[in-house]
Amino acid sequence: MKQVLVLINPKSGAGSPYRYISAIEKIWDTPEHDVSFQFSQSAEDGAEKVRRAIGRGTDTVLVVGGDGMVNTIGSELVNTDVRLGVVPAGSGNGFARHFKIPLQPAAAAQALLEGCTTPIDVGKVNERLFFVTCSMAWDGALVEAFEKFPFRGIVPYVLAGAQQLLEYKAQPFHVDIDGTPLEFKHPLIFTVANLSQFGSDVSVAPDAQADSGDLELVAIEKNDMPLVISQIHRLIEKTFHQHPLVTNRHFKTMTVRRKKPSPIQIDGELMKTDTNVRIEVLPSALNVIIPN
Repeated sequence: MKQVLVLINPKSGAGSPYRYISAIEKIWDTPEHDVSFQFSQSAEDGAEKVRRAIGRGTDTVLVVGGDGMVNTIGSELVNTDVRLGVVPAGSGNGFARHFKIPLQPAAAAQALLEGCTTPIDVGKVNERLFFVTCSMAWDGALVEAFEKFPFRGIVPYVLAGAQQLLEYKAQPFHVDIDGTPLEFKHPLIFTVANLSQFGSDVSVAPDAQADSGDLELVAIEKNDMPLVISQIHRLIEKTFHQHPLVTNRHFKTMTVRRKKPSPIQIDGELMKTDTNVRIEVLPSALNVIIPN
């Protein structure tokens, strides 16, 4: 019998968290599964509950939450045999959208029950893990503005981006990517992607594969941004990363040196760093359940 822990962020999703409990219980409560439910009251609380569950022999953890909670819980499951399943309940749901996990609780629960388990790559920035994206320029700074909004969704994300576009001061990035030096004068976009999108169906690396053994850098200089944005059809067609003014590189290790430290975005959450940042891929480090 499989031991299944359902860990719920009570602050995520629309409406009562008990609708997620009801949906998952109806579908996953079978003779083959021993299902228990717990609430994650904070990142620290959720991580501790997962560690205890692993010690009890839990082999499947279902996360009900957004990309931030997926990061917290998934980080505890890296390099273990425990499977991670995601029932999306966040504002962006970049992880779930990449794997085409339905956004409705019952449909997501059913898709995971009937899904398959596969290992995926994990990104590591300094000592922090990430599963979706890591951003270091304006694309990272806008998260700080976004967190100040009292509500979530694509509208405040766009407003935060517009605000930071006026306030963000770009600085040079000195980069070494798999031994090859690159210089960026004033990057406005500087995102490392493990999966294909930021969330809310906004793709940053449409071709990204979760099990490629590589990470993907997408970078745009500040002076080139207007020309890239002018070809809006590329955003709709998800080919903007192929624009000649967009730097698009696959890599295994990268170091970034900056003059001034600034926060970076890790799976939708802010992380403070110093001037030097090291990023690497951990191939096939996390077992996840994805729809067939």
